Amino acid sequence: MPRRFFRKFAFKRHVVTRQWFMTPFRHLLHDNRLWSVRRKTAVPAFSLGLFVAFIPVPGHPVVAALAALALRVNIPIAAVTTLVSNPLTMGPMYFLAYRIGAYLLRIEPGPFRIEMSIDWVTHTLITIWQPMMLGSLLLGAGASLVGYIVLDIFWRVSVGKYKTRKRNRRDALL
Repeated sequence: MPRRFFRKFAFKRHVVTRQWFMTPFRHLLHDNRLWSVRRKTAVPAFSLGLFVAFIPVPGHPVVAALAALALRVNIPIAAVTTLVSNPLTMGPMYFLAYRIGAYLLRIEPGPFRIEMSIDWVTHTLITIWQPMMLGSLLLGAGASLVGYIVLDIFWRVSVGKYKTRKRNRRDALL
């Protein structure tokens, strides 16, 4: 059942809110929706995390946590889901985003490479940011939609199977 799976990795609210760096946000973190593992908070948080993972900004988990706080969905799930974008997947994700954006904007795609340097940001990113951002937003929206639908269906099927097993066990005892 997805709820049991997500509970294994869930953060404890009282542990997180006691951290010194959480002091300014402590009054915002008392809502149960931010920490509970339910379909209505976990599935949108998963979808939000996938969307944020495709946006080319630094600090994906922080951005996702702040967005989850604003949207009142599960913060830990949103933050952890952004780890889909990691050093191994970043290159292919942003290359595909750039190609899609260049195609839609009817721009001739040039050579594409990503470097984590100030020189790359000031010279290369300045010329490719529009197609890359458009492609990233579209891919993020698509991944978010697919992730939402797949996890929601998986969650509902899992709960249905759990209830059927429980009902069959109860009927076997009678």
